[in-house]
Amino acid sequence: MSEHQLAHVTFHVMGDSVTPAFWTDYFGVEPDTAITKGDYFITPSGRPSRTPGRVGLWGIGSKASIRSDQLEPHLRYLAERLNLSRSGLRELLERQQVKVRFWCYWDNESGDRVPDVPDDIRAMVEAIGGSVEIDEYR
Repeated sequence: MSEHQLAHVTFHVMGDSVTPAFWTDYFGVEPDTAITKGDYFITPSGRPSRTPGRVGLWGIGSKASIRSDQLEPHLRYLAERLNLSRSGLRELLERQQVKVRFWCYWDNESGDRVPDVPDDIRAMVEAIGGSVEIDEYR
């Protein structure tokens, strides 16, 4: 694996009604990103935002914890850390009127890499009404 990881994943809870503190308590994990719609926030560079958040967002990534150029270890790490297979999650997301997704960074400069999203992870994400999005860079 190169020094620059060719893959990593971020899990997002998104929507106008997202209250980051609620999701931090629910998952029992401090987020890497927390934005309340209409409030100023700290950008990834550590600076205050120039404008208020346009949407609520709670997110946690795998990049700092998992060293792999494949998606599977990153996806499994986040699914297990957040216990995404817990009962009632889909209903909670629907009540809160929020969406969830795995946002996958996929560096494919060589053009010969194929993203590896296991069927059981896809099924689990579908079961909670979420999505897996792969952002491929060439």
